Amino acid sequence: MLTILLPPSEGKDPGGVDGTAWDPASGRFATLAGERRRVAEALVAAGGGDARLLGAKGDLLDRAREANRAALGAPTLPAFERFTGVVWDALGAHDLPGPARRRARSSVVVVSALAGLSAWADPVPDFRLKLSVRLDPLGRLDAFWRSPLSDALNRHCRRRTVVDLLPIEHRAAWLPDPRRYRLLRPELRTATGAAGGHNAKAAKGRLARALLLGADVDEVLATFDAGPLRLDVEEIRPG
Repeated sequence: MLTILLPPSEGKDPGGVDGTAWDPASGRFATLAGERRRVAEALVAAGGGDARLLGAKGDLLDRAREANRAALGAPTLPAFERFTGVVWDALGAHDLPGPARRRARSSVVVVSALAGLSAWADPVPDFRLKLSVRLDPLGRLDAFWRSPLSDALNRHCRRRTVVDLLPIEHRAAWLPDPRRYRLLRPELRTATGAAGGHNAKAAKGRLARALLLGADVDEVLATFDAGPLRLDVEEIRPG
């Protein structure tokens, strides 16, 4: 079986489905309910966060603060509908054929600062928060999440092939255990070896889509057309 690890996006579809209310114990990774609640309560105590914490200003900051203050009990969307950034736009969740969408339900896991882990169709409220920031009284959120998130994710990935498409910020919240599963890390770089930037985000989304459409992970990785970028795949072995 396959697991694809993806980041959330700073851009999110606002609002949610009428009649839904985010419960930290909802979704596939309900064991993280306690940590989710602590993050949401810390956001309320912080007034939703300021410009420095959220990396936003103006109307975007106002909307983000309002969403963060209301996260507990807020209307939700499935994760694949909530996230609207470059990776997710390139993945094209809404026009995946049936078999690929079913594969996404069992394969895609999102690492985020509010929920820790979310499966493809898990309910997610609107929020804005990075893992690399310090949120009192929890401290840096990557460190806060590291132990519970790693325990839950490593159990989930057991005996799977895991394709890690996370940026460094999100990898910092996870201590992988490749003794339990096969771990592959694709990296998209320019011809000179530099980070691929915006183009790499779009390519990661297209790669995630190709993995959901394809039958063989190694074949997809070997034949993927990264355009002007170079795709290097590292297999992480047990230390």
